[in-house]
Order: sequence, then structure tokens, then C-alpha cells
Amino acid sequence: MSNRSYSFTHAITRKPGKSAVDGLRAVDTGTPDLDTFLSHHADYIAALKATGAVVTELEALEDFPDSVFVEDTALCLQEGAVVLRPGAPTRLKEAEAMAPTLRELYDEVLTIEGPGHIEGGDILTTETEILVGTSARTDDAGIKELAGLVAQWGYKVRKLNTPEGVLHFKTDCSLLDENTILSTRRLADAGCFEGYNVILVADGEEACANTIRFNEKVIMPAGFPKTEQAVREAGYDVVTVGNSEAAKLDGGMSCLSLRFSPIKK
Repeated sequence: MSNRSYSFTHAITRKPGKSAVDGLRAVDTGTPDLDTFLSHHADYIAALKATGAVVTELEALEDFPDSVFVEDTALCLQEGAVVLRPGAPTRLKEAEAMAPTLRELYDEVLTIEGPGHIEGGDILTTETEILVGTSARTDDAGIKELAGLVAQWGYKVRKLNTPEGVLHFKTDCSLLDENTILSTRRLADAGCFEGYNVILVADGEEACANTIRFNEKVIMPAGFPKTEQAVREAGYDVVTVGNSEAAKLDGGMSCLSLRFSPIKK
């Protein structure tokens, strides 16, 4: 499939559980309202389905408050999936729980064995390379092991340094097409995106840098009108989804799904 970095047939999501109110957060901006979270999550799934995606909707894992953020558990490529090794100790078992679902959809599922750590929120896959930012959750050893695994499928991994104070690399960026990245100024100024076109989020709207391109739609968190307008004016078809409650747990649009087109043998 062309445009393999944003043309997808499948997505996996997981329902937020009652325990989500106890999820990890870098800064406490309030406790998520579960009913609102569930409503936003339903809208998010509807937006994915509107692109033509087949969405696997997994039930909540109450023992793991952060398990709604499924992206951190795996890297899903066309040729296979890699079960990751989250850097937050409380999240390690989430990756193990995702593995059986991946094996139903892929012929080949590999696993990061460690001792390093790597989370999906630090991984941005483009048409030509896989960009991985170091963070408190992703270290050099985890990146090195990932690079070794995906090399067999022809992927090149490039390690980048996420600016201090940014939780995940993709907290501050997202892919809009094969040549274009939406980014905060602080991440773009770090020199991560040489060779790419960059659209900067509006000042004060940094929280919307984490969007997703899924087929012909750009799914963006609601409430960031200047950046939304800029992305629309650049020619993209934008859909907005409420994200206020996930944001209280440092979550954005990409965090809530795994997106892929598995090639079956």
C-alpha cells in the first residue's frame, strides 16, 4: 500500500476503565470525568470508523489505569507488530495484554525483551524512516533493540533527543502526510525534522500537536481553532474530537489507538 505511514485498514482501541481517574500524569490538572471520557472515546472511535477503518474495541483493564492509551504498547507496521516495553513500571503488563490481539491480526509479532524500554508515544513512523525520541519512558537500549528488530522488514530507525520537559516525542508532533509534520516550535527548533515540511502549531495551542492522519482525515483534538484553521488551509480534511479528559492524563489523539494495515501471508 502506498502512503503506508498514514493509509490504514485497521485500528485497535481500549475502553477507558473506572480506574482511569487514577492514571499517571506529569502535571495534575484535575481528575478526569469518566462519563465525559467515555463520550469522547466513543466519538474518537466513530471518527476512525468514518475513515473506513475496521476498529477492534477492547474492554477496559481495570488493573491498569493507563491502558486506554494503547499506542504505548506496540509498534504496528505492515509487515508485523512489535510488542514494546513501557518505561513506566505500572504499564509493563499492558503490553503483554495487547500481544494476543496483535497475534490474531498479524502473522508475525516480535517483542522487545529488554533491559531497555520504549513506548509508542515516542515513535513517529514516516514513509522513509522511524523517528524515535528519547524520553523518561524510552531509552537508548530500547531504541537499539527496536532498530534491530525492524531492520529485517527494511525499516531504518533514527534516534532523536526529545526536549526536556516533554513527556513523549509525539506529545509535540504528528505526521500529516509523507512530507509534512505538525510540530510545536520547541520540537522543531531542536532540529528533528530536517528534510520535512513543518507546520507549526499556534502559540498557546501546543497541546494539539498530537493529532493523527488516518487515510484522508486528520483527527485533531477540539478547542484549538488557530491550528485547526492552519491545517485546513494547508489542504487537509480535519475532524475534531473532544480530548479534555484524556489530556488530564497526558493523552492525545495518537495515544488512544494502534493504527495499521497488516499484510497477511
